[in-house]
Amino acid sequence: MSISSLKYLTKTNYLNLLFITIPISFIVGNGAINTNIVLLILSSFVFYGRDPLKVKYYLLDKVIILFFLLIIFTGFFNNLYLYYSDIKTFPKDFGIIIKSLFYLRFLAMYLVVRFLIEKEILNFKYFFISCFLCSIFVSFDIFYQLTFGKDIFGFEVTGRKLSGPFGDELIAGSYLQRFSLFSFFLFPIFFNIETKKIIKFLIPLLFLIFISAIVISGNRMPVILFILGVSALLLFQKETRKYIPVFIVVFSLSFFLIFKLNSTVRLNFINFYLQIDGIIKTSILKQEGESKFSAYSKEFDTFYDTWSMNKYIGGGVKSFRYYCHERPNIDKNSKFICNMHPHNYYLEILTETGIFGFLIICTIFFMILYISFFKKYFTDSKLRYNHIITPFIFLFLIEIFPIKSTGSFFTTANATFIFLMISAIIALSRKENLN
Repeated sequence: MSISSLKYLTKTNYLNLLFITIPISFIVGNGAINTNIVLLILSSFVFYGRDPLKVKYYLLDKVIILFFLLIIFTGFFNNLYLYYSDIKTFPKDFGIIIKSLFYLRFLAMYLVVRFLIEKEILNFKYFFISCFLCSIFVSFDIFYQLTFGKDIFGFEVTGRKLSGPFGDELIAGSYLQRFSLFSFFLFPIFFNIETKKIIKFLIPLLFLIFISAIVISGNRMPVILFILGVSALLLFQKETRKYIPVFIVVFSLSFFLIFKLNSTVRLNFINFYLQIDGIIKTSILKQEGESKFSAYSKEFDTFYDTWSMNKYIGGGVKSFRYYCHERPNIDKNSKFICNMHPHNYYLEILTETGIFGFLIICTIFFMILYISFFKKYFTDSKLRYNHIITPFIFLFLIEIFPIKSTGSFFTTANATFIFLMISAIIALSRKENLN
């Protein structure tokens, strides 16, 4: 092996190391995530110069770039407007401009990851292994915390939810919902297991471990999203349909036993049902007397009034917290406090990038689903034989599911995960045309 090939092997391994540590960085926290993606971006440009920017730009790529340009424009426009306004709730530090510019790192990450996948530099086998090991670790750390009252790092149970290794961040269920799905594809795709009986027992066992951990964690929405994702996978992926009866039995029994044996979980999901019922009554049926849940309809009204202040281009990244206090029809005597964001991706995109941003992001989502999901399952495309792309497709579907409560679209963890899915899907869906 020549010296040049050794150098290539070294930088390839280094970039793969940064890629496979992404699931680990999500456990460590936002600082680790930012460090990881910045190192991946900078290292790629150091090793390959401007090549990551010289990829062939399709229409979808141009629409994605347009979305980021809109973020920059609306950030500058609104920040300058707020800076010279009399709005007392807005700090005079050009925060929206700075946040808008820093958000460009996700465009850079998209281009870099897409380039590395198209050039076959990234090895997905090790990324899937990383997701599998991290998901197993988080699951058993939740079981340990349930048993002993604190996890292996000493994080104690402080309420109705279990955080596992995430400390005071109650996101263990959400983490498993996002990363555990790769585990189901690891052994069938990357390991030559002679007997299929092992797979038949392994897949249900993994499902039992992950769904139990998500339920026990107390994160209700991830339970629903995980079930929706697995259900969609079983229905559309022909090879997995045989697992449907097993899936129904395992989920039903595990949820029933945990619900009956764990009072915290039982109260958690009863309360979740009451919350959904309250949202329907106060927001849809407009029934009176549901004061306990009226905050949900107030949150929607808050979104609408805030969005109406900047209908077309929005208020800028993370501006909801400022405009919300200045919205029209605000009740000065109300004790209702504005949230940092509307707790739904689409509502947040509307308030912070306006109708233009909403239409652009919906166009991006539909185009991605067309070149991946539609082509894989409804056409004769070669993509139907690409199994690596499958978990990315279904995780993306669940991530953009419109009727769900979410964190902010513009936070580090969510944006990293979203654009990681987007870059992987787009690159993998085009690989059949690269050879």
